Amino acid sequence: MRRSITAATVVLGLVFLAPGPALADPTPTPKPTDLTPAEKASLAAGIGIAPKAAYGTRPKGPNPYLAQVSDASKIDWSGWGNYMKTQSAAKAKSRTASKALKAPPPTVVVDEDEIDGTWGANDGPGAYAQRVAGFGTGAKQYSRMRVLGSLDHESISTPAVAAAPEDDGAIPLAGDTGIGTVRTGASIDSQLGDGPHGRSGGGDGSNDFDFYKMHAAAGKTLTVATATPDGPLDTVLLLFAADGTLLASNDDSVGLDSRIVYKVPGEGDYYAAVVAYRGLPGDPFDSGSGDGIGNPSPPSEGPYTVTLSSTGVDVDYFAVKLKPGDVLGASVTGSPAYLTVYDTTPREVHGSDQDASYIYPLASPLPAGGNAVTDYVATTAGWHYVGVERGTGAYQLTVEAYRPILQGAKPTQTLYLDFDGARVNTGVFGGFGNRDLSPLSSFLASWGLTRADEDALIDGVVATVTENLKKDMQVSGLNERFKLKIANSRDDADPTGGANVSRIVVGGTIDESGVDTIGISQSIDPGNFEPEELALVLLDVLSAPAGDSAASLNTYLTPASDRITFLGHALGNVISHEGGHFFGDFHTDNADAAANIMDAGGSGFATLFGVGPDQVGGTADDVDVDFGDSPFLPAEGFTGTQDTLGRIVFGVTS
Repeated sequence: MRRSITAATVVLGLVFLAPGPALADPTPTPKPTDLTPAEKASLAAGIGIAPKAAYGTRPKGPNPYLAQVSDASKIDWSGWGNYMKTQSAAKAKSRTASKALKAPPPTVVVDEDEIDGTWGANDGPGAYAQRVAGFGTGAKQYSRMRVLGSLDHESISTPAVAAAPEDDGAIPLAGDTGIGTVRTGASIDSQLGDGPHGRSGGGDGSNDFDFYKMHAAAGKTLTVATATPDGPLDTVLLLFAADGTLLASNDDSVGLDSRIVYKVPGEGDYYAAVVAYRGLPGDPFDSGSGDGIGNPSPPSEGPYTVTLSSTGVDVDYFAVKLKPGDVLGASVTGSPAYLTVYDTTPREVHGSDQDASYIYPLASPLPAGGNAVTDYVATTAGWHYVGVERGTGAYQLTVEAYRPILQGAKPTQTLYLDFDGARVNTGVFGGFGNRDLSPLSSFLASWGLTRADEDALIDGVVATVTENLKKDMQVSGLNERFKLKIANSRDDADPTGGANVSRIVVGGTIDESGVDTIGISQSIDPGNFEPEELALVLLDVLSAPAGDSAASLNTYLTPASDRITFLGHALGNVISHEGGHFFGDFHTDNADAAANIMDAGGSGFATLFGVGPDQVGGTADDVDVDFGDSPFLPAEGFTGTQDTLGRIVFGVTS
């Protein structure tokens, strides 16, 4: 049974290999973080605090969607989202060109049944969704369709309303918009920086926040959007419940402007906050809880217009029948800004307001390009639901389904674990190009081990990877044809370059590779359409001195630890995590109660390593961390519950 565990305090900063044994105190404690309350609030909301790259340019560092980064505060989440948005369209064209000689199956056009100008006919998954007959991967079915539809909302008006006087920088001080009581919407011209905590208005400079009060009935949808036609202001939007619970956040929905769309679960007062990037409140009840972190030059302050409304909103859902192992992909153009998939439950399994298809491999046939892209690997037979939301007007929804390429084929997927050190082209990860990476044996002393311990450590690592990526998949019973060969550099000839061989190099440092990460995979590949990929697991941060970082395995080792057992499990989990990426998994939330192999780093390293409640590794309360159901990592912009086991088990098959 999986036990709930509490992660250790996060310590930020990257470290390099330090030789010699690492014996921790009985109660290891990572160095205290220097994050302020406002910075912690930003990261908890899924909003970055790193300086942003220019719009559409590649941010510094590795792609965090593919990497296990030790310092979450250095990630330019918005910059990566914007960069992938610009790159996805170009990569989609490359994919199309690479398949030009292969005639794709015909695309069938489906019209939305709901009459234009109306709403309420197909407004949810389940019984309300429009059934689409004939779609599927069977011999007499069509597997590609384009749905033509329109989103038509309840009529609203957004008259100009005067901004509330300062100070309106907290929930108790929020300006009352009258929305939900005397009007359905409002448009308000205001400014950040002019309050008592701003800079441009002569305040104390701790950061100016503007809060707006709205009332909404259950089932209504709150929409809040900013526009910044002039000045350097880069807005972030937050939506709070009356008790201060953060319900939604957004940065850079369109350009540097932000937008939140939130369906209200129960009647009550809700509070929208307009703040500047790198300037969130540490406490939504205290207008002085900023900490001045939003101090770029020039300051991110200035005029904006915020449009707010509470109304009935049209959403459109379409039901398609899938069978286990079907790989579904969808993209949307036109008015909708949000695209989602629900399973047979129905449960949301992949909602997206972005096009992150840049991280699919070139061989993937899944749809790419558009306002939003989503994907899903079906694990049960029956009706599944594709929905579009957050827009007004016409749209084109593309939905396609495929079978995994290894299905029915004789070759078996091989996963090769390379512990021997290797020359690797790290340029595919943003590194220096061809670089020589140190072997696993170079790091043994930093864990207090000797060369005589290497075989036992490799045995433990291979056993953990085998359990995570092979035995647990077989035990699930989802796919009786699941077949994966796990080979390693100690026991097997190197199969690299052969058909259907993916390789994980375990060794090397950030300095050697030029990649500022712990681990990184070449792609995220739902369906495993590119079965020959590469991943790295670097060992300098993982072998740093005890207490130097929450990501150092030494932080959790004491004289009470079964050292080799813990290191084998923890390293095996990190390696399995990278394999999970190129077999189809995105990151899962490291802050929720359930441990998952795909949990991101940051505050989740102790969880990923399997450290038990005593926060000491290699003791009786250590946790067996597995693939399974977990929410997506909020910072990556996806919603719903990801079945990380189910996304792998059908792509790795024979």
